[in-house]
Amino acid sequence: MTGTVPSALREAAGTFGDDAAIVDGASQVTFSELATRAEDAARALIATGVQPGDRVALWAPNSVQWIIASFGVYAAGAVLVPLNTRYKGEEAGHVLRTSQASVLLTVDDFLGADFRGMLDGVAGLGALQHRILLSEWDAFVGRGRDVPRADVVRREAAIGPDDLSDIIFTSGTTGAPKGAMLTHGASVRTYELWSDLVGLRRGDRYLIVYPFFHTAGLKSGVLACVLKGASMHPHPVFDVPSVMRRVADERITMLPGPPTVYQSILSHPDFASFDLSSLRLAVTGAAVVPVSIVRRMREELRFENVVTGYGLTETTGTVSMCRHDDPPEVIAETVGRPLPGVEVRTVDDDGRDAEVGEVIVRGFNVMKGYFDNPSATADAIDADGWLKTGDIGRIDAAGNLRITDRKKDMFIVGGFNAYPAEIEHAILGYPGVAQVAVVGAPDERLGEVGVAFVVPVPGASVVASELIEWCKERMANFKVPRDVRIVEALPLNPSGKVMKFVLRSSLD
Repeated sequence: MTGTVPSALREAAGTFGDDAAIVDGASQVTFSELATRAEDAARALIATGVQPGDRVALWAPNSVQWIIASFGVYAAGAVLVPLNTRYKGEEAGHVLRTSQASVLLTVDDFLGADFRGMLDGVAGLGALQHRILLSEWDAFVGRGRDVPRADVVRREAAIGPDDLSDIIFTSGTTGAPKGAMLTHGASVRTYELWSDLVGLRRGDRYLIVYPFFHTAGLKSGVLACVLKGASMHPHPVFDVPSVMRRVADERITMLPGPPTVYQSILSHPDFASFDLSSLRLAVTGAAVVPVSIVRRMREELRFENVVTGYGLTETTGTVSMCRHDDPPEVIAETVGRPLPGVEVRTVDDDGRDAEVGEVIVRGFNVMKGYFDNPSATADAIDADGWLKTGDIGRIDAAGNLRITDRKKDMFIVGGFNAYPAEIEHAILGYPGVAQVAVVGAPDERLGEVGVAFVVPVPGASVVASELIEWCKERMANFKVPRDVRIVEALPLNPSGKVMKFVLRSSLD
């Protein structure tokens, strides 16, 4: 493996040839065809004026076209900028402005949403020269018919392992989304190791329920399948009956997801009516994993391999992994051992090793930094290359990492990171809101959901239900508080900071 995503696809085409690379209903694409269609997409991008290093944004649900388009971006020497399909116009606009994307590939008909139309009126998008609908893909690809294939080959050959492959935006605790710069070499090496630890192999049929805009879908899904010769079965929207139907009909062997995916399947009234016996591999995490779920996944869903892992966008998605032969307690209660070549420590506030402390990470998988944000990069990565995760953990005698607390305020809604500062900043724009604090509350289905404590402006009236509806119109659904509590004051410490642990305790 030469260490770039385009070279990985070329190698897959040569090795796996006529094996199915993508299966989506009646549509099937072989690895050879995927390589050719990615090359055609790259030619179209070149004809559109995309230069090496340019940023190309992709805002669409999981689909065959998404996969082809992403590989086309890489082959053209450009940098992929995936956008969250739950974003509204202003949220997407921030990513497009910050990344200075020159091309947007998108849709106008996902769950009633017109992504291209959402950008109407969004300011500061002068760099965005082209907005192309995937529904007009054939016409777009036709633009590249006069671009020699040799031009794509030359661009691919010029890409090195240390060159950027993606800029994936992840909200920080300050509330300002930041773009993590990931490289080709780190992506390929991380998911070669990941795939080996999981047990992914040629011929596996992988139902990708994780969205492609996330490292879980893009890297541990799409890239891992290309590296190992597994077929990708993209799934645009998770719902239990459709997932069980596809597992049964397409004899799916690999089904990753947050614990809620498996809990939902096991508790569904029609569970017993579907033949799920083809399932072999499961990877879970992104939330607390009950030991009972690991046992039930092995005993009732009959998974041969069940593993958990830990990672951040800033670490190309993976830091550590359990091994499939670990006991259920280790798989549920820890996130395993670091990948080979990755170092993990727990340190105190002074950076000294501590039994329980902040988890810091160093290795080939750590991002190059945050795009166009050197101060945030310096805050996150020290002079010796250690990335501060903001998570608190401990490492046991066997070397397994246990996360004992998450980032100070972050909570996880159905596998998506929600950052209170970002949500609070938005809610302060609602008329009549003087102060707001958002915390995560336990939820049986989603793991956690947001609860907003709101102090109204003196004399103003804030109606909880109306504020929630206002939020739904302006932010991704996983960020929207499920409960709003109107209070006279927020609990503050002597320095004036909100004591969120007091708010959390009030939810018990």
